[in-house]
Amino acid sequence: MFTEVLVAIVIGGVIYFLVQKRRSQVLKTKDGWWGVGAPPDGEEDISVRPFKISTSDEELEDLYRRIDQTRPVASLEDSQFHYGFNSQCLQKVVSYWRNDFDWRKQVDKLNQYPHFKTNIEGIDVHYMHIKPQRVPQGSAVIPLIMVHGWPGSFYEFFGIIPLLTEPSDPGDCVFEVVCPSIPGYGFSEAPHKKGFDTVCAARIFIKLMKRLGFQHFYAQGGDWGWQVTTNMAQLEPKMVTGLHLNFASVTMGGLIVTLSIMFGRHFPKPFGFTDLDIQRLYPFMDKLVVESIKESGYMHIQATKPDTAGRGLNDSPVGLAAYILEKFSTATNFDFRNLEDGGLTRKFSLDDLLTNIMIYWTSGCIVSSMRFYKENVGHGLAPPHTKIPVVVPTGFACFPNEVMHMPKLWVQQKYHNLVSYTLMARGGHFAAMEEPQLDTPPSLTLYSSLIEIL
Repeated sequence: MFTEVLVAIVIGGVIYFLVQKRRSQVLKTKDGWWGVGAPPDGEEDISVRPFKISTSDEELEDLYRRIDQTRPVASLEDSQFHYGFNSQCLQKVVSYWRNDFDWRKQVDKLNQYPHFKTNIEGIDVHYMHIKPQRVPQGSAVIPLIMVHGWPGSFYEFFGIIPLLTEPSDPGDCVFEVVCPSIPGYGFSEAPHKKGFDTVCAARIFIKLMKRLGFQHFYAQGGDWGWQVTTNMAQLEPKMVTGLHLNFASVTMGGLIVTLSIMFGRHFPKPFGFTDLDIQRLYPFMDKLVVESIKESGYMHIQATKPDTAGRGLNDSPVGLAAYILEKFSTATNFDFRNLEDGGLTRKFSLDDLLTNIMIYWTSGCIVSSMRFYKENVGHGLAPPHTKIPVVVPTGFACFPNEVMHMPKLWVQQKYHNLVSYTLMARGGHFAAMEEPQLDTPPSLTLYSSLIEIL
């Protein structure tokens, strides 16, 4: 009897030790230098410089010349968006871009919020910093960093910013919002050296928030922004007060996830599967495996030889538009592949879509943005951070048309302090841009929950 008790105590102690060790894991990283050549001697330049987006007649004339010289290619009959961006639809988009789209007006719109640049680890980092103009008496201002992905930009958050910084209900949370451009995207300088991955971006954004004077802040991410903000929470769990995500991928919980896939369709309750989970996951081979293969071709290119494909996109505005806008069609709703117009304007305006394209075009960042896949995916699918759980209070917004469906059980395997998992009424991959009213954190009750924790 004594031996059995002793064995039980030892086993229990080992399990407890392993669990506590796993819980206490913090992601480690070292400072980098991504500028040209070797880092200079002397102190780092920590100045923050105002930045204003601009354009010129020469820039627009060059764009129009390239558009006018495009060589259209006829789509196959009855192909809709199954072969990529439908050529007939593309011609309509290009015609609007060439004749009706007002880039100067959009530049003024982009500049309505304050933009800045600051040099971190040798590269200039661009960001917007929006402070609330009016704060209701007794309300605390909550700092929030929002990180975009590919092929998006900081512009994705324009529809949601007023809802966060100028709430109509005095009882709502008031946020001070920082929207950076990932280095290599938009107006952030591209790294000049190999190896810049999401952990490096996370480290730079933590330095940015510290430079702006924040000791604690919340973070929101989707697409690559999910991984960057997750890494921020792993690097500095005491600084990141709360994390909010509208996208995630399976990186932990192998056995549990495997069992749920095998038996969840016929025994959903033990795994907490909902009707939406069953609908989105099964038949598993069709819904997750085949669909992933169909829609991940761009990822294979960008994770292997981004510079090859990227060079052509950097020279052709029409090619760039087709490449990026196809994602805004398919990733918003897979059913849009069956439509002649790809459903583009069902969720977005052409002005908004083309503004995002113009950020890529005028900054010349398509190649460097594609390299982010090479740095993150091209060197293996299981870097150290994928094995470290997140202990920061986390909220997850599950949009029904997201490209990869994540049941609550799967999210919990990585995010051990999941305080909110909300099934959204509608929406897909570009949630903040597509459904800003739904994607506002206060409406998800996440931030109110995290404020109570504080």
